[in-house]
Amino acid sequence: MHRDRRRPYRALGAALAATGLLLAAAQTSSTAAPAGTAPVVENHAVQDVTLPPAHADFDYQIGGAYTPPKGVKAVSRDHTAKPADGLYNICYVNAFQAQRGAEGQWDEDLLLRDANGKIVYDGGWHEALLDIRTKEKRERIAAKVGGWIDDCAAKGFQAVELDNLDSYERSDDRLDHADNVAFAKLLTRRAHDSGMAAGQKNAADMVGRRKAMGFDFAVTEQCGQYKECEQYAKAYDDRVLDVEYDAKGMANACRTWGDRLSVVRRDLDVKPRGEKGYVFAHC
Repeated sequence: MHRDRRRPYRALGAALAATGLLLAAAQTSSTAAPAGTAPVVENHAVQDVTLPPAHADFDYQIGGAYTPPKGVKAVSRDHTAKPADGLYNICYVNAFQAQRGAEGQWDEDLLLRDANGKIVYDGGWHEALLDIRTKEKRERIAAKVGGWIDDCAAKGFQAVELDNLDSYERSDDRLDHADNVAFAKLLTRRAHDSGMAAGQKNAADMVGRRKAMGFDFAVTEQCGQYKECEQYAKAYDDRVLDVEYDAKGMANACRTWGDRLSVVRRDLDVKPRGEKGYVFAHC
């Protein structure tokens, strides 16, 4: 997960330039978004994907799924969860780092290591960084992450957010933009081939490479607090879903972008409704 405690090095994902916009109904399935809520984008990949509806009430549920509050039209949930009926569903995948404590689920050579052979960790969340420096390793890692992406599609999600695109910022210069761009390409193509849109997660400094990476929209954290919303809004034609974690950031996001972007305030641990500390608010 990627939130405020690691904010000094935010990022993820990016956007794919579509070859054309079509006014069409949303994909049909038991969990598909209602027809007409979002356009369909024809990608250079294999098939059309449905973008999230612009300026729709949004809920961020990656810490645990629960019945969305009234009025919510789009929701993001972890890839292990099921999508919400009748909404636009975004599937959260930790793509560039291993989940905390999950190092053993990866081949040892796929975990990024320092000069002493020790695993390089995201200091904020103690997640091992994945070693995406070579084409061979990127393809092996993408095969595993791609399985999660395929599962998202099979469950009925319309899109995927691929977290930790900015892992290079926590790599002590062992990774660079080129490594993460190359890996993002593999994952967005897998998402498109599965019929899903792919969302850039944070990484305002990577917005300019959205076409190369292949993303279609953005999921951001605290773009209001850090005055990054405009960059994403311009890049993605306002198809931006922003999560704020404190009152100041929420106030700024609502004042400057609340009439154009999807903005929600959540608690830092994105707890399910009913748990102590749960926070949910819209502009």
